[in-house]
Amino acid sequence: MLELEHGFRVVDVNARLDPDKQSIATRGREISPERLERELHQAGVVRAIVSPGTQPGDQSYLRPNNAVARMSVDRPFLAFARVNGPRDPSGRTSARLRNLTSSRKDFHTDPDDVEQYAYDDRFHGFCLAPAVDGLPDEPTLSMLEDVGLPVFVTGGQSFEPSAVAESLLGRFPVILSSFGGYPLDQDLMHQSIDLLDDHDDLYLDTSFVRYRSVLERALLEHPDRVLFGSGAPETHPNVGVMEILTLDVSEDALARAFSKNAARVIAALAPGET
Repeated sequence: MLELEHGFRVVDVNARLDPDKQSIATRGREISPERLERELHQAGVVRAIVSPGTQPGDQSYLRPNNAVARMSVDRPFLAFARVNGPRDPSGRTSARLRNLTSSRKDFHTDPDDVEQYAYDDRFHGFCLAPAVDGLPDEPTLSMLEDVGLPVFVTGGQSFEPSAVAESLLGRFPVILSSFGGYPLDQDLMHQSIDLLDDHDDLYLDTSFVRYRSVLERALLEHPDRVLFGSGAPETHPNVGVMEILTLDVSEDALARAFSKNAARVIAALAPGET
């Protein structure tokens, strides 16, 4: 695929890096660190946040997190540690009752894990996918709040924006994937944009947002809260970059979405760190 020439500095807050064959088999999409780096370069992306894909429910993320951190060395990647927990995020009455008695298992992230990740200079934030990994318990969320690093949250129809607001917002910076509407749920995307009015610590990532009107609304109403995310390797970074480039917004809004906003949330993405 030809390299894009667009003149913008671009950083990507949403890329997946599978550390081994088991992870690749689970996700069904094989891509090496070298190929991911090459595809990002083709799209003009200078740095990318990476985290591991989904692990089986009874396995810890410690090993894949460390593997992703190792693979990020000497590459334009910044590792986010993926965390899990014992609580059901669905918000149903039955789930609320179960959560009252839920407790961590050995494979769940605990406060000590969070503290170790936070003070390990190989990691720059956290990744949370509650619909598949569960929500951390209150002591673990409190530690996430204490360390204050950004948390990339996979939302969507199984963990809607209202649930994100109830359980996570106001505690630490949250980057909500796909405008909180994966897969292609415009109503949820607009709900996430509405949340920006009342939550200064919420940011929206553009991955898999295929509606121009939704992207343009967010960039016009909240130009400082939209961060470019490609969703690689499920989609080529060129696709996401081109979708942003074709929006009917100012050049300044594009520059903010492509890198300036992300650098405010994640200091290591600033130009001097590249």
